[in-house]
Amino acid sequence: MPAVIDRGTLLSRPRDGEDLLHQVAELCLSHFAPGTVSMQKGNFSAGTEFILVGFSTFPHLQMMFFLLFLLMYLFTLLGNLLIMATVWSERNLHTPMYLFLCALSTSEILYTLAITPRLLADLLSTRRTITWAACASQMFFSFTFGFTHSFLLTVMGYDRYVAICHPLRYNVLMSPHGCACLVAWSWVGGSVMGLVVTTAVFHLTFCGPNEIHHFFCHVPPVVKLACGTDVPTVALGVGLVCIMALLGCCLLILLSYAFIVAAILRIPSAEGRHKAFSTCASHLTVVIVHYGFASVVYLKPKGPQSLEGDTLMGITYTVLTPFLSPIIFSLRNKELKTAMTKTFLRKLYPEKI
Repeated sequence: MPAVIDRGTLLSRPRDGEDLLHQVAELCLSHFAPGTVSMQKGNFSAGTEFILVGFSTFPHLQMMFFLLFLLMYLFTLLGNLLIMATVWSERNLHTPMYLFLCALSTSEILYTLAITPRLLADLLSTRRTITWAACASQMFFSFTFGFTHSFLLTVMGYDRYVAICHPLRYNVLMSPHGCACLVAWSWVGGSVMGLVVTTAVFHLTFCGPNEIHHFFCHVPPVVKLACGTDVPTVALGVGLVCIMALLGCCLLILLSYAFIVAAILRIPSAEGRHKAFSTCASHLTVVIVHYGFASVVYLKPKGPQSLEGDTLMGITYTVLTPFLSPIIFSLRNKELKTAMTKTFLRKLYPEKI
């Protein structure tokens, strides 16, 4: 008659020898109560704290990184807020293109809010732990706002296509109700992508090391901590879903610009061609930056790579891209730049404007 083992006592010992205890627990549970090991593992992983390694591999540069990322983060927030305030205050900017731009600025603010404050806090802290629930939440919100950003860029490409290729039907095709639906569906699509990816990853069992070799809960380094026969399938499925969504958006944007270029080339005057293209310049530049960095991350060939290299590469799409976006829209869009200058001067010299 085997002795009765208190599973709760066995699995809640101090951390000294925790791995050995879990091995003994699994052997005992599999012998006395087959089928409960996976449940116990699931309960264990749900209460686990992960460690974000992040920039701890650069101990002498952390303060420099903190100041640099803090300035970029504040500039991102202020730049996007300034764009939104300008569009709100200038009635001549109450058009579909600038409605989409405000939605894009909102998604960028929320995206950086999901990642950068945690990054800044970890750069000043020696304790870089993050709970299972907080890690899942960060992954959900970062993917939700990230894919919402991609969908909104696609919608903005469609808006430019309608404006240049079908100008007489623009007010009908881009009605206020239609624009609101496009923005709403972009947010719904982003939320679905975030939910699908997060659910798939955090239904895995985490029973190995708890160090995430990144500065936030990104899919590849989190999946590396999981164990089980379904890990390769989940990793492949999540990767394909992300790549297909990004490529789908990118192809739609390319298709829109193929029609736009064809329409612009049919304009007889050089001035007319320049004016038509100038309305697309800022959006096209942001698209190139966004998908350029995304392709480096998602389409890079697999091979032996340094953890430091992956961490630095992550900065390109989490900090650098949101930082560049308001700069590009402010400098490349003449109408917006003029309106921002006018709004700024009105605040400084209200009696002269």
